[in-house]
Amino acid sequence: MSTRQKLTWFLFLVAGLAAGRALHATPSTQIWNPSTDIQGLKSWHLGIDNYFSVVDNKTKSYAFPTDVGLTYGLVKNVEVGVDYMGPGADPLMFNAKYGLPEGDMMPAVALGGMNFGTKKTENDAGGAQVNGTDADILYGVAARTFKPVGRFSVGYYSGNDKLLVDEKGATANTGMIATWDKQVTDKVWVAVDYASGRSYYGSLSYGFSYAFAPNTSIIFGYVVYNNQDPAINKNHQFTTQLDINF
Repeated sequence: MSTRQKLTWFLFLVAGLAAGRALHATPSTQIWNPSTDIQGLKSWHLGIDNYFSVVDNKTKSYAFPTDVGLTYGLVKNVEVGVDYMGPGADPLMFNAKYGLPEGDMMPAVALGGMNFGTKKTENDAGGAQVNGTDADILYGVAARTFKPVGRFSVGYYSGNDKLLVDEKGATANTGMIATWDKQVTDKVWVAVDYASGRSYYGSLSYGFSYAFAPNTSIIFGYVVYNNQDPAINKNHQFTTQLDINF
């Protein structure tokens, strides 16, 4: 199944779930992991994320492309988004998410997909793999808030087994995700999140955000990746993430 077919299938699934709910989607995230939060109906979110190395920069400096993302609350409980990863030859990536908020006895839940790129990972004429941007990560997350401790989220993800590999090239395309986050004050929020697996997706992240206005905040975080590829420095990165809702 091609990346376009996978994305089309997923969007149909999300639309179907949303329709069913009406009768009785970087997706919104914590620092690294997707959250159960959903962008409000007919509202927009602009995110500008940077990740860059902080150790061994003299010999192995490394940075991800800048991610300029736009997320939209398409219908109730459904968000869709597009990310521009620049600079890059194939910069566009897409995401979508369906979620339900916490109830009196029920946790918040979300089903989504992200990192649907436009370039397919395939073999060249000589049989060597040429990596694309089709990580095609599908995930499910549940979250529950326990006052005054904070919110705990747990979930599972699965992606493209050709692209999500460890430092030795072995498949590492599935894993668990877990997050703790807490709104400390009306301006300060803190979080720790973890994704298992030794592909580029697996990591431990922690940090905080500060809200400069009700609709504008910035996250400062530190990320340690599970992948231990010695060729590049991507084991420790600092991230800044500007978030604006409008």
